[in-house]
Amino acid sequence: MNDLSQLKQGVYAPGNSVDVAEALVAGSGIRIDVDRRRGRGAALNISGRFEQKTREVFDDGWQTLEELPPFKTEVQIEKPKTAITRNDSPDISFDRSINPYRGCEHGCIYCFARPTHAYMGLSAGLDFEAKLFAKPDAPRLLERELAKPDYKLRPIAIGTNTDPYQPIEKEWRIMRQILEVLKEANHPVMIVTKSAMVTRDIDLLAPMAEKGLARVGISVTTLDRKLARSMEPRASTPTKRLEALRAISEAGIPAGVLVAPIIPALNDHEIERVLDSAKSAGASDASYVLLRLPLEVSPLFRDWLLRNYPDRYRHVMSLIRSMRGGKDYDAEFGKRMKGSGPYAWQIGRRFELAAKRLGLNLTRRQLRSDLFVPPLGMGVQLSLL
Repeated sequence: MNDLSQLKQGVYAPGNSVDVAEALVAGSGIRIDVDRRRGRGAALNISGRFEQKTREVFDDGWQTLEELPPFKTEVQIEKPKTAITRNDSPDISFDRSINPYRGCEHGCIYCFARPTHAYMGLSAGLDFEAKLFAKPDAPRLLERELAKPDYKLRPIAIGTNTDPYQPIEKEWRIMRQILEVLKEANHPVMIVTKSAMVTRDIDLLAPMAEKGLARVGISVTTLDRKLARSMEPRASTPTKRLEALRAISEAGIPAGVLVAPIIPALNDHEIERVLDSAKSAGASDASYVLLRLPLEVSPLFRDWLLRNYPDRYRHVMSLIRSMRGGKDYDAEFGKRMKGSGPYAWQIGRRFELAAKRLGLNLTRRQLRSDLFVPPLGMGVQLSLL
């Protein structure tokens, strides 16, 4: 069994020696040199699971490794056929969403969307953070879809897969154009982000919120700047996120906090502190998601844990598996978001008690759907009658 196979098949299992696992990965060539990945979350760039060949970096004796360039953010244009993605998952409260980008420069090591890069023939590791896809046609496609006679209105969620306010949004501004379309059509929207850049669009969101058409959730994983820097290297700092939460709330936009992901023995002790801080910043509701490690996310997260918290590795992974039926991840509906078992139950009760004490989740107004005006703009075929 080669190094890559051992990594994928659980050489990092809690029963194995952390030192042995670290030595194995460090010397295998599957971990990218720190100078090439500086400022990134992942240290691995394992080939996508659909690829017939895998590639590993190794020293051939000619010192060519030193000549490899660092990973720089590259953006390609993706031309989807539709802007709205639909789902039928019973675990989430919406059935449609929009993703202005594929991949995410924030580089959150735990991101459950990482495996989607395999569909592009790329790695869920560093490729996911550095090889991004922008969808500049999304606003036009959205306008066309909303104008269809058979369109059935439901709130649209944005930020559920990759962050619409990741750094490249400053240049591409696709998210802002999407909001302009939604605002013009009086279409309800829910946004989740880790970026303080959301405050840029208060001028659009505040009028929508006044009509009952917009709600924003800020994801706050930790208040520890060091942990956040390591785990979410290019996302806004915890302080900036709380400031954004306050600005959103003061602008009259219903604001909530998403504590996600909760990682046992790493940030679960912060649940009450995060909720306290979010409430002080103006949050009216709160929710949480337990750490999810589907497919390629598991080896990426385990490698990150080995590099940053080797002393906690066994304990963290043991607790994760205790909440996932003995596995790194359980994708079963009803369990994948909250987990199962005593430790998962304890996290849920702590969260509920803290939210109740703070007066969070007492009321949540439904977004309005009676103000919708189908757009008549570019790409929309006018009726002949």
